[in-house]
Amino acid sequence: MKLSVWTYEGPPHVGALRVATAMKGLHYVLHAPQGDTYADLLFTMIERRNHRPPVTYTTFQARDLGADTAQLFKTACLAAYDRFRPQAMIVGASCTAELIQDDPGGMAETMGLPVPVIPLDLPSYQRKENFGADETLFQLVRALARPMDRSAHVTCNLIGPTALGFRHRDDITELTALLGDMGIGVNVCAPYGATPQDLTRLGAAHFNVLMYPETGEAACRWMERELGQPYTRTVPIGVGATRDFLGEVAALTGRSLALDESRLRLPWYSASVDSTYLTGKRVFLFGDGTHVASAARIARDEMGFEVAGLGCYNREQARMIRALARDYGVEALITEDYLEVEARIAELAPEMILGTQMERHIGKRLGIPCAVISAPVHVQDFPARYSPQMGIEGANVIFDTWVHPLVMGLEEHLLTMFREDFEFHDDAGASHHGGAATPRVVDPAPAPAEAPDTGGEVIWLDEAERELRKVPFFVRGKARRNTETYASERGLTRIGLDTLYDAKAHYAR
Repeated sequence: MKLSVWTYEGPPHVGALRVATAMKGLHYVLHAPQGDTYADLLFTMIERRNHRPPVTYTTFQARDLGADTAQLFKTACLAAYDRFRPQAMIVGASCTAELIQDDPGGMAETMGLPVPVIPLDLPSYQRKENFGADETLFQLVRALARPMDRSAHVTCNLIGPTALGFRHRDDITELTALLGDMGIGVNVCAPYGATPQDLTRLGAAHFNVLMYPETGEAACRWMERELGQPYTRTVPIGVGATRDFLGEVAALTGRSLALDESRLRLPWYSASVDSTYLTGKRVFLFGDGTHVASAARIARDEMGFEVAGLGCYNREQARMIRALARDYGVEALITEDYLEVEARIAELAPEMILGTQMERHIGKRLGIPCAVISAPVHVQDFPARYSPQMGIEGANVIFDTWVHPLVMGLEEHLLTMFREDFEFHDDAGASHHGGAATPRVVDPAPAPAEAPDTGGEVIWLDEAERELRKVPFFVRGKARRNTETYASERGLTRIGLDTLYDAKAHYAR
């Protein structure tokens, strides 16, 4: 048994919570022990919501296991309806409650509640959070959506945005504006902001926009089959993908493609003199499949980076990511273990990481700048300002988000590199004070320590390690690898200053 300190995805009932929290007029009765109420904090603290999720827990305790936990669930259902009067309810069990084998769906059906009650069968020990969100939305759509006449004007449904998603709120705004420029209205956005009554109107749209395959693809497939609504396959993250998405919409609707690029700054910035030092920087990408695939295209084709490696944690997207990795000439990493991700990053030694909140921590430990591109995320990735990932403004936001860690990392490196200078040492004070600066006291250099015998393993002496830290961070990993290769080829087991300089001269030819 392996204890997980960090996890990329929670159990599937957290995915169901993401859907319930995103909607209005829906209530979730979750058969769960007392400790599982931790999930509330994910939304109220991390997403900074001003109300708690619409969920009622049965919160059974150890002493309840010897009694009738089924009756406890029924009592919780009736109390939840009487208090909240929702338009519909969903019922299910957490991973712990699944073990006692109560049947929440079956019990709810016998209670005769006057609103639709949709049971959720989420296998807690086989699937994860994104599957839970996808399956919950699918069950809601299947239970509530019905065929109907199309709207008089061309409209679409936005499918997939949930609570606790990465910039979902702002992506909805950006996408609504993009479609509005083509004369296409939004019929229903689900689940974010929708009510169960809204879901009954899904069939009025002419097509569906699948914003996030992780959380909306099952519902889109069902509506394509049962309601005759096609859905878009392109996720409009990045300049090229946004153009392709609108081209796909134009083909589905017969409308002329319209894209106002007057706000678009990424292509010019990427090609400017100020950004040329970013060209060819090696990046490693990790996150959910959709955002990794989008980021890989932006990194290589729009920013001029080199994709050194990529992967995802959600196995539902593994096939797509493996195919993408082959196209990029790298090996895909499909794992839920952050230690494997850290090991791959350390092995590849990229100049930058594009990942999740997990990789942000990994980058801090390894001294590699990181930009967050995917959930799971921290509270700082739910900004109060408008900060989408999709569309024109999303491309601008992505450029800023990715470039700033590199620029600030370079500035930090320069400060470190000149720290031993008489004018810029830690006690010198502000440089513009000039003569008021405190002189640096130079300690006599300590005698070099004898390096232990490592049995053939290459080790770095302190003087060489200090010199290596003066190399800019974005080429430091390459300098370390080249020096170690140079030493190994010559049978050297210790790297000192001479070896470092010799290797530098050798590879500079």
